[in-house]
Amino acid sequence: MSERSALQRRIRTWLVLFIVCLVLSGLTAFPLVSELHWANSLVSHAWLRRVGDGLDQADRDHPFLLYGTDWLAFAHLVIAVFFYGVHRDPVRNIWIVEAGMIACAGVIPLALICGPIRGIPFGWSLIDISFGVFGVIPLLVLRRMIKRLEALPADDYRAKAAATIP
Repeated sequence: MSERSALQRRIRTWLVLFIVCLVLSGLTAFPLVSELHWANSLVSHAWLRRVGDGLDQADRDHPFLLYGTDWLAFAHLVIAVFFYGVHRDPVRNIWIVEAGMIACAGVIPLALICGPIRGIPFGWSLIDISFGVFGVIPLLVLRRMIKRLEALPADDYRAKAAATIP
């Protein structure tokens, strides 16, 4: 296996990992009410009970509020689709990885600003921040590998194809 092929394979592996995590994160945003019931049955924690009670009340009295979390879930799924562009052509579409890195960085100020405004305990804001911190790790790895791929000499068939294009 050539160095280029091995690198492309590693890029695709990291990319699949990131896409799967995005999709799972999105899918778990749909059933929030039942997820909180499940979490509260496993763990006894005052904040989880408060969140569960709030979701139950919103679901009962104002279900349209939960529509916002449906859009959050949908956004995760849409973002995952964009990363397919990196799968198709990592070098040309590295900007998608870089945009994802910017989004991960944006999680930190969002949690630190909006968390206190919404009455989120600081410890739970740290959990939210961890999504940006841990999310950026595979993206940093991907970016580094894509830059290495870009620096490799072009395959003969690509060089010939580029030479024949006017």
